[in-house]
Amino acid sequence: MPNFADKTVLITGASRGQGAAEARLFAQAGARVIVADVLAEEGDALVHDIRQTGNIAEFRKLDVTSEPDWAEAVAFTKARFGALHVLVNNAGVSLRGVDLEHTMRADWERILAVNLTGVFLGIRAAVPLMRESGGGAIVNIGSTAGINGHFAAAYSTSKWGLRGLTKAAAMEYAAAKIRVNAVHPSIVPTPMVAASANFVEAMEYVTPLARSASLEDVAHAVMFLASDEAAYLTGIDLPVDGGFTELGAYRQVWLRATGRAP
Repeated sequence: MPNFADKTVLITGASRGQGAAEARLFAQAGARVIVADVLAEEGDALVHDIRQTGNIAEFRKLDVTSEPDWAEAVAFTKARFGALHVLVNNAGVSLRGVDLEHTMRADWERILAVNLTGVFLGIRAAVPLMRESGGGAIVNIGSTAGINGHFAAAYSTSKWGLRGLTKAAAMEYAAAKIRVNAVHPSIVPTPMVAASANFVEAMEYVTPLARSASLEDVAHAVMFLASDEAAYLTGIDLPVDGGFTELGAYRQVWLRATGRAP
């Protein structure tokens, strides 16, 4: 496991799901973790659990669409730990089961506000302290919906936009020794897909590894990109998808053409 001793890590959407798994893993690796989320009760419980293991964590209530919340979160981080080395933009919301024609403008704007504008605001708020801290790493959590053709127009658009933002930020902040990369999970057992059993089954069917990603699968990929072991990686898109992006379609062709399809 990479060593994050004396490193400060701020994770958004960290009270549950992928964010919570990332927070636990970074804490186990020695990081001082800021659990940032709108879910205060769950965030406080997670911080309590992390502290029970002898590791360091603080909760900060953060609505990623709020510029004042971002300013306060970064100021808190500086006051409490004096530095910021890693930012994980994990917070996200989805909108499935609604076609483009019936997507309400309010829902469109909400998805973009959280999934894309929230990341923009986070990078903008965190970079000055990261630069002051000597550099670091930003990991944005995207989705294979931002790599492949996908339904759910608002969600897909937000994740395609995140890829462009990641690459622009990677170019702009390389000189400040701040690396910016994106992790793109396919299907992960989180509250976001809890009511989508048919979608999960279909995704697993076309995934070469034939299963969903675990929370830890994603967390380990995030930790790697944030670590010194990935010091020469910036501006990349890393699918954590069991081969779905690169192999899924042709695997189905191969299975059908060779008579192996069920």
